[in-house]
Amino acid sequence: MPRSRAPASTSESDARIRAAFARLPQPEYVPDRGTYEREIALRLSHDPRCRANYERYLASDRREVEPDFLPIRLDIENVSRCNFRCSMCQVSEWPKGRRAGDMTLDEFKRLIDEQYGLIEIKLHGMGEPLLGGDVFHAMVRYARERHIWVRTVSNASLLHLKDNARKIIDSGINELQISIDACDKETFETISKGAVYERVMENCRLVNRYCDSLGVVRTKMWTVVQKTNYPQLFNLVEHAADLGFKTQVFSLDLTSWGQDKWRARNDAVSVGSGFDFDLAERMVERGRELGVRVAFWAMAAAYDASSPRTLCPWPFERAYVASDLRVVPCCIVGNPDVLEIGQGRADSFTGRWTGREYAAFRQAHRDGDIPDKCRWCYKSGRGGP
Repeated sequence: MPRSRAPASTSESDARIRAAFARLPQPEYVPDRGTYEREIALRLSHDPRCRANYERYLASDRREVEPDFLPIRLDIENVSRCNFRCSMCQVSEWPKGRRAGDMTLDEFKRLIDEQYGLIEIKLHGMGEPLLGGDVFHAMVRYARERHIWVRTVSNASLLHLKDNARKIIDSGINELQISIDACDKETFETISKGAVYERVMENCRLVNRYCDSLGVVRTKMWTVVQKTNYPQLFNLVEHAADLGFKTQVFSLDLTSWGQDKWRARNDAVSVGSGFDFDLAERMVERGRELGVRVAFWAMAAAYDASSPRTLCPWPFERAYVASDLRVVPCCIVGNPDVLEIGQGRADSFTGRWTGREYAAFRQAHRDGDIPDKCRWCYKSGRGGP
């Protein structure tokens, strides 16, 4: 695994960006942190093994090469196929928008049962999760029956089919994050290739109306900021309110997917240091007027290899399990063909988590010898906030 040492310092410009970003609202759990904490308390009381694992996690320094706890969070990819070809996403280059077969329900159940330390999962990877059909809803229910917090990400294109809008909320999903990257048809369909603007917008209204009828908040609108949609940012807050969202997050990151060609491609459309933080504050205020909590997400405080405390936490406390049960370090890579821990299907994730290769991967981070595929998330290893 080729590596190069990550610089420990950052530029004065990056420092100013981080300071400005820190003043903006950050994403919160839906509908609020209190709801999340109550659910986690139920999870810990539901399974004594989970509580004991969580206590070991809290007692650790969380940057151990050989942690004595199982992950408390996992990203689990039920499908690695998508019906969109978004301009900033690596799936757009996969043959027929698919990398591997779907995870089966039995495989998911075995993973959940083995990983008794889980308090939270993101049931989503590089694909559109609703392509998994009723198997996806069954996965959500299985995790929720064990009080595991479950969130997912969807392009909303399939919510009108097979009663999906009702099924996904009734499954007990805690958070449904919907990707909306523009508020007009031309820009939306340019970014989200394969989308039908009118259908997606009506599906957002459909699922939000159903939530309103139940008196629950489960959805969050998520927008990836880029040059194409940058002129629309203020209007997107109003668009979120029109679609019925109570929360909207603007992500300033366009990732590299651990690949040089995607870094070059996405850097070319990234707003980067040109982001207007005064505009962001006006967006927050407009959101308050409309009843939409506006927040911002970015790797503005990029990880720093100069201290164990400022290393990326992913290698030390969570991971990404792909639809074919291969293990990827994180969702920023999201593809075992780019970077994989171990080789092939991980029939026992615990064996992979406690194995020598994971330990070597963690040690490289501890030594500041950051793997090339991880450098995008470290100071001076990337461009822009």
